[in-house]
Amino acid sequence: MGHHSCRTLFAAALSAALFVAPPAFADDGQAPRAKNVIVFLADAAGVATLNAASLHGHGEPLKLHIQQWPHLGLSDTSPVDRFVSDSANGMSSIMTGVRTRNGVISQGPDAVRGEKDGTPAKTLLEYAEERGLRTGVVSSQSIADATPAATYAHANDRRNFGAIFPQAFTPRYGDGVDVLLGAGRERIGTALAAAGTGFDALADAHKRPIYASLDSVPASDARPVVVADGIDVRAATLKALDLLEDSPQGYLLVVEWDAHTDDVRKGLQNVVDFDRLVAEVEQRVDLDDTLMLFTADHSFGLQVDGGQRGTPLLEGYESWKASGSDDDDLVRLDHVLVNRTHTAEEVVALATGAGAHRVRGYFPATYLFQVVLDAWGWKAD
Repeated sequence: MGHHSCRTLFAAALSAALFVAPPAFADDGQAPRAKNVIVFLADAAGVATLNAASLHGHGEPLKLHIQQWPHLGLSDTSPVDRFVSDSANGMSSIMTGVRTRNGVISQGPDAVRGEKDGTPAKTLLEYAEERGLRTGVVSSQSIADATPAATYAHANDRRNFGAIFPQAFTPRYGDGVDVLLGAGRERIGTALAAAGTGFDALADAHKRPIYASLDSVPASDARPVVVADGIDVRAATLKALDLLEDSPQGYLLVVEWDAHTDDVRKGLQNVVDFDRLVAEVEQRVDLDDTLMLFTADHSFGLQVDGGQRGTPLLEGYESWKASGSDDDDLVRLDHVLVNRTHTAEEVVALATGAGAHRVRGYFPATYLFQVVLDAWGWKAD
């Protein structure tokens, strides 16, 4: 055998060894199907962040509620052309099953950020709308920002709020997202004005009010849109469930809570609070017909490199805040180091309920799209 043939065979063998196929299950045809799906997305909550949140909130590792769930795997969030993901590619991969480029919202990798649209990739929310399920999206962040936008919009640049937000009112399938609750009112309003429209104009054109706060939503509105300055994620999630859970066909609810640890105490506390919300929701739903999935869109540069039981994890935080170094790239506390950047390592995906058994092993983030479709018993177009 010639050297060229040997090299070819070696390359083929190496490629096969490096390919990580999603797990396969022989019992999928007999597994109970989900009527409802709830996706909890902790933005930037890598494995180290979950560990630190347990230490911060409970003083011990493995004390988060989600860390008791029976099914978990590790999800690679990387985009098509680099190793480290942003929220746009990270969430689009989960929502569409298509890995794309950073900055691109639910379009294929043929998109060029800020220059050229790519092929629209059908989202889980669009599949649900097409089949008559009720749908809801809740976010602690701007409701037009990358993570929530990837559920209902398609854009070649995540910064184009003026083109992203109106897509909630012009759906490609069904009547569009039924419950949309989030923040970002000032920034979205500015972007809409630059595009020649505004909240009032959109509301009038589509006969759908856009409320400035959760408290202002009347009990009679079953399909509210809230764009607030800030939002209570727990209250918004429970409100969404009130409006979705009596759907005869079922529902899809996506909830994002920011877990970036640029401000390490705020980020870790968000994870602790999110975990408590997940536990509360779990008590409310029927896991025999509901899939609950918790994951992140990318990881973040945090590590615990010290500390002991009986002392606060975040010793040194107040001194750091008082030092005026909020803008430094590195956050150095007594026991915690934060490199304020996204990182490439896999994030955990945890699941419980109908179809949760499919979450296992290492897999690309796009596999979670298939997990949800399989739980519903649907085929991708």
